[in-house]
Parts: sequence; structure tokens; C-alpha cells
Amino acid sequence: MKKVILITGASSGIGKETAKYFAANGWNVIATMRSPEKEIELNKLNNVLVTKLDVRDKDTIHTAIKTGIAHFGHIDALVNNAGYGQMGIFEAMTNEQIAKQFEVNVFGVMDTIKAILPHFRERKAGTILNISSGAGKFTLPMLSMYASSKFALEGFSEALSFELSALNIKVKIIEPGGTHTNFNHTSAQEFAHDTNLTDYDPFLAAAGKMFEVMKTGSVSSTDVAEVIYRAATDGTDTLRYAIGGEDFQQRLKARAQMPDQEYIDFIKNGFVKHLPQ
Repeated sequence: MKKVILITGASSGIGKETAKYFAANGWNVIATMRSPEKEIELNKLNNVLVTKLDVRDKDTIHTAIKTGIAHFGHIDALVNNAGYGQMGIFEAMTNEQIAKQFEVNVFGVMDTIKAILPHFRERKAGTILNISSGAGKFTLPMLSMYASSKFALEGFSEALSFELSALNIKVKIIEPGGTHTNFNHTSAQEFAHDTNLTDYDPFLAAAGKMFEVMKTGSVSSTDVAEVIYRAATDGTDTLRYAIGGEDFQQRLKARAQMPDQEYIDFIKNGFVKHLPQ
């Protein structure tokens, strides 16, 4: 019997590449997205079902799961990939932007997991793969909202892994660094900035130079898809899987090994050196 995986946010980037990767490796795939009528690639694959799921709409979550089970008979794994990065100055963010970040990156994940758990409990098996970020382990300037949502996802996933382990349901966390996707484009469109808050301008310029340096270490969506596949199939109870370039790996190592204040000073130095003297 073929394994079946449901993937949220499969219209582009990591989600689409993960759908293609699992399909190429013999899995049946339920590729979900907000606008399935716009999809022109995945729906050409015989073992892929493209259907609607908006993580901010509980009805579409339940319908997608029911549709997938009706089509393939069961679901073995869930990839919670849908998400985006609300970046910018916190003071410039609206309450609506703040709420949306958590509705998509945290509450949408929780709602999707809660909807599929009865099926996993009935089958006495299942794997949940939550796509976090390096920003779930360390923070950077202008990522206050995105990082806080991923920190919340990490804490939730870790605690949930303990709860579900006795039920033979595994929880995995994937932590990509920078990737070659439209994530940065979307984040730029969502960037929170208020032209009246000119006090931040020198900081914004300095932080922007720091991020330009970091872009050189990006990995591909296919690379991330391979890690997701390994996490789903390696048969271990490993919780976290990190993938990223050299800069990303250095920051992970620094966060894990440096004394707290030394680490804070290390991060500050990344943008302070670009501030006008």
C-alpha cells in the first residue's frame, strides 16, 4: 500500500518541491493550497491530488483531509508548510498584521494538526512535520513577529511530540535557513515600515546591509524537500532537522554554544558595524 502525505502551502517554493519529491519517490500526495484552480503543474501528476486548504479557514482544513482520505484511503503524514514572514519594524506593524502572522504560522498549524489527529489515532500511526525556520532558534533584526511565531511553533511542536509519542505518532521540526523561493519577495511585500518613524532609518539601512551578506548562503527548495523526505522516512524519533548555508550553520552553532550575552553581542555586531559613526 502506497504511503500518503498531505502538504499545506503546496502552490510554490518548499511546498511544491516537497510534493514533487514525495510523488517521485512513490508516495501519493495531497497537495493543498488556497487557490487550487491556479495550479498547472502538480495536477498533471497521476499520484497527486490538488485540493483547496486555507489554514485560516477551518472548514477547508476538514474538507481537504476528508477529500484526501476519500481519494487515497488514508493519510500517513502531514507537512505543515503554509506560512510567511511578517518582517519590519515592530512599532510600524498593525494589529491586523500581527494577528495574521500568528493565525497562519501558529494557529493554522494547530488547527490542521487537531483536524488530522483523530485519523492518526484511529490508525495508531502518523507523522507530523512542521516547517519552522532558523528564526525558530535564533532571532535577527526586523524579524520580531516572524521569529516569535516560529519560536511558538518550536515550543508547541516539542511539547506535542511528548504527548503523541505514546500513541505512535511522531512530530518532526524542519528548520530551513535562507532558501531560493518567493519567500523573500512575499516578505518584502508584507514589510512593515512607517515613513513617519524616521528615527529607525539608520538602523534599517544597517540591518539591510547585514541581510544582503546573509543571502549568499541560501539553499534550494529541493534541498529542503530532501530533508523533509528523510525526516518522514528515517524511522527515528529525531525531533529537529536543520538545513542551511554556512552563515546559517554558524548562527545555529553560536546560539547553542555561546554564553547568552556573548551571543547577543555577536548578533548586534552584524548590524552595528554598518551604522553611521
